[in-house]
Amino acid sequence: MYTCLLYDVRDGVATITLNRPDVFNAFNDPQSYELQDALKQVGRDASVRAVVLTGAGRAFCSGQDLKAAQGEEKRSFYDSLHKRYNPIIRAMRSLPKPIIGRLNGVAAGAGCSLALACDALIASTDASLIEVFINIGLVPDSGSSYFLPRLVGTLKAFELCTLGSKVSAEEALRLGLVNQVVAPEQLDEVTYALAARYAAAPTKSIGLIKQMLNKASASTLDEMLDYEAYCQQIAGESGDYREGVQAFLEKRKPQFRGA
Repeated sequence: MYTCLLYDVRDGVATITLNRPDVFNAFNDPQSYELQDALKQVGRDASVRAVVLTGAGRAFCSGQDLKAAQGEEKRSFYDSLHKRYNPIIRAMRSLPKPIIGRLNGVAAGAGCSLALACDALIASTDASLIEVFINIGLVPDSGSSYFLPRLVGTLKAFELCTLGSKVSAEEALRLGLVNQVVAPEQLDEVTYALAARYAAAPTKSIGLIKQMLNKASASTLDEMLDYEAYCQQIAGESGDYREGVQAFLEKRKPQFRGA
C-alpha cells in the first residue's frame, strides 16, 4: 500500500512505521503524504483503538531529507509546511485515539516535532531528541514551538531551540519530554503493553480527554469547566459508561468497546 511506510493492525493497535532507514527515516514528499493518509486511515477504522508510531532501523525520524529538497527549484518553506507537515501534526492532535510514540532512536527537527505531537512516548536508552533547525539557520516548525515550551517551560525551550542541544533519553525523562525510558530490548514489550491497555480502554473517553487537554492550554478556568460538562455529558451517554457502571456493580472487569 505504501512505499515509505509500514502499516499494520493487530488486536486493535495500528502500527505506523516510517520506513526509510537508509536516511534515518527523513521526510521526503511521498513519506509525508503517506503519513497523512495513514492517519486518516486509522481515524476511519473503528477496529483501531490505539496507534503506535515509530521508525525503522536505528532512528525514529531525522526530519526533512535535505538531499531530496535540494532538487526543488524555488522551494517554498511556507507551502511545504502547510501542505506536508502541518496536516500531519493537526491529524495527530485531532485523532480521537491515543498515539504512542515508540522512540527507538534519534528524533531530530520535524522528527522531534512528530515525537512531541504523540500522546505518550516510550523511549529506548538509545533515543535522543534534537531541535536541530538552528544548525542550518532555520526556526522550529511542525509544532515544536507550541509543544516544547508547554512541556519544559520557555527558558529551557529557548535553550534547546537556539543551541540545538542534543537531549538524551534520560534527560528527556527528567524534563518531562517522554513517559518512560527502557533498554532497547524492552522497547517493544513496554510499548505494546501500553498500547494493549489503551486498546482495551474506553476509547471514546480517551478521545474526549485528548480534546480537553488540547483545549486547556488556551482556555480559562470557566471555559474549561463548561467544556468539561459538555464532554462529560457525551461520555455519560456512551455504552462504555454503562458497561463500566454495570461491571462495577457486578464486581467484574469491564469489557469496553470504545463506543
